[in-house]
Amino acid sequence: MIITLKDGSTKEYAEAMSVYDIARDISDGLSRAACVGEVDGKVVDLRTIVDRDASVNILTFDSDEGKKAYRHTCSHVLAEAVKHLYPDAKLTIGPAIADGFYYDFDMPSLDRAALDEIEKEMKKIIKKGDRLTYFTLPREEALKLMEERNEPYKIELINDLPEGEPISFYQQGDFIELCAGPHLMSTRPIKAFKLISSSGAYWRGDEHNKMLTRIYGTAYTKKEDLEEYLAYLADIKNRDHNKLGREMDLFTTVDVIGQGLPLFMPKGTKMIQKLQRWIEDLEDYEWGYVRTRTPLMAKSTLYKISDHWYHYKDGMFVFGYENKEDLNNAAAAGREIHGVEDLAMIEHDADSDVYALRPMTCPFQYYVYKARQKSYRDLPYRMGETSTLFRNEDSGEMHGLTRVRQFTISEGHLVCTPEQIDEEFKNCVKLAQYCLTTLGLQDDVTYRMSKWDPNDAGHYLGTAEDWDKVQNAMREILDEIGLKYTEAEGEAAFYGPKLDIQAKNVYGKEDTMITIQLDMFLSERYDMYYIDKDGNKKRPYIIHRTSIGCYERTLAWLIEKYSGKFPTWLCAEQVRILPISEKYQDYAQKVFKELRRNGIDVTVDSRSEKIGYKIREARMDKIPYMLVVGAQEEENGTVSVRSRFAGDEGSKSVKEFTDAICEEIRTKAIRKEEPQEAEKK
Repeated sequence: MIITLKDGSTKEYAEAMSVYDIARDISDGLSRAACVGEVDGKVVDLRTIVDRDASVNILTFDSDEGKKAYRHTCSHVLAEAVKHLYPDAKLTIGPAIADGFYYDFDMPSLDRAALDEIEKEMKKIIKKGDRLTYFTLPREEALKLMEERNEPYKIELINDLPEGEPISFYQQGDFIELCAGPHLMSTRPIKAFKLISSSGAYWRGDEHNKMLTRIYGTAYTKKEDLEEYLAYLADIKNRDHNKLGREMDLFTTVDVIGQGLPLFMPKGTKMIQKLQRWIEDLEDYEWGYVRTRTPLMAKSTLYKISDHWYHYKDGMFVFGYENKEDLNNAAAAGREIHGVEDLAMIEHDADSDVYALRPMTCPFQYYVYKARQKSYRDLPYRMGETSTLFRNEDSGEMHGLTRVRQFTISEGHLVCTPEQIDEEFKNCVKLAQYCLTTLGLQDDVTYRMSKWDPNDAGHYLGTAEDWDKVQNAMREILDEIGLKYTEAEGEAAFYGPKLDIQAKNVYGKEDTMITIQLDMFLSERYDMYYIDKDGNKKRPYIIHRTSIGCYERTLAWLIEKYSGKFPTWLCAEQVRILPISEKYQDYAQKVFKELRRNGIDVTVDSRSEKIGYKIREARMDKIPYMLVVGAQEEENGTVSVRSRFAGDEGSKSVKEFTDAICEEIRTKAIRKEEPQEAEKK
């Protein structure tokens, strides 16, 4: 047989060969580094026998598939170690993932000390270097094997496999695992690994199933690569907004208030306030928006007109019951209704209006538009609102500020003539990009055109022709802008396609930060119209958009982007005055009043602490500027400036410093830390 290698060269063999033997024939070094093979484009185990002419590629840890097999083998070592130490633990699944692997066990939760013990046992297993042996069994024999080993989850997995299909296993020493592979030839090549953490996970990701114990780990072929990754993990953990935001006293959560309902502390509130005021002034004075203020709840009737009720009801907070049957069902289930247990006392509610907290603002703003008749001269009519919204997110989905049940967005709806839609959509993109650039986030985003799913047409308003028309229009606009974007089927809103501006958090999870949507359907649902040049009623088009997105999610993004070292204009505390001793408190207060008069967020550290301690603490608090004042500063009317950016900036007059920082705040400049100062820190 003739084997064609990756570089195009060929090798001829007189008999069948395993992929591993082919690798060893090429070179001993390659066979030692090999993790898996690729035969005619299919990833296979190194044990796979090649008995025909084929293209063969040997994959090492440097390839994605090589990493996957290496780490998957490490997950088997983890499972074997756990079974040695905790014989009653039940096995479930243990796949390789992007940066490592995990294994889920039915067993009590584990602390760090337990993980360290498991690591020691894994090292013993790796040192022993058992070969991994692959074998298959008929279904009945496979079930019997798992029954003998008392592995109920494996039995469930086997029963879910198609009838007539051989059931495959891998064995290392006394450990046997139900698995399709591929794997390394033995455990010995695993050189560097670490168990990262332990957490809870529902069996098969279903909250109705039992909670399991999940152990996360990672593995590399070189110790230095592992150490580099662990340092990276430590860095992102320190930048995780859920940790850092609490440490910086920006927000907190309280169990008795509820999950997904963060409390903003004074510093976090100040930052949100600065963002909101900036966006509102920007939209109103520079981009021609009118500002609205609409209710936080409405009758179900409002949401039914647009179909929001039928698409979002399960994720809404609803009050009341639509009919007596719903009310009776609730009572029969033993639920307390509106705080009253006696059905007779509340039967009248079955005929009253059903209300829901709003998950979006668009229907409300449509009635602002409809309040007075509009002509073509009034369009585009751009409505902006700082909108607080409510969505009943699943408990497992919520995290910090990125996914919550109450949130506030920079929401807006632009009512346009068909001729205006191109320019207005482009301007919405420009506004979003301006906001991103001002915040220093422009390089951290990707763009996605979210389209409908033609295979699920019943989910959407309009016809296929309607969707083709509006999606082609959006595509032309994006191409004219020169935007680089991907397309995603099935991600559109039910009433129109959208441009989603995406970003990843420190852990690599992607979220939508800003959305701009085209809508050619809802104006008819809400009987919206304008009078054209000829005096005829015409349906407008609508653009749904945000300029900065959700304020909570944006703040989370900023915390992680800057590791809490925010641009000066955004900081809740921009300057801290540090008097050298109590003798200079009066001068410190004088400087304080001058800075406050100029709109600067400033505090005075009046504690009886040494100046070095005050400086170190201010730096720990990530304050942009520290002003040290003592005898010389008081005599000369100056301040000694130390900054987060350049360290000691020398002595400046109060006016000179005030003018400089006011300009920095006005322009929303983003100062970088100078390298030498960053290294000192």
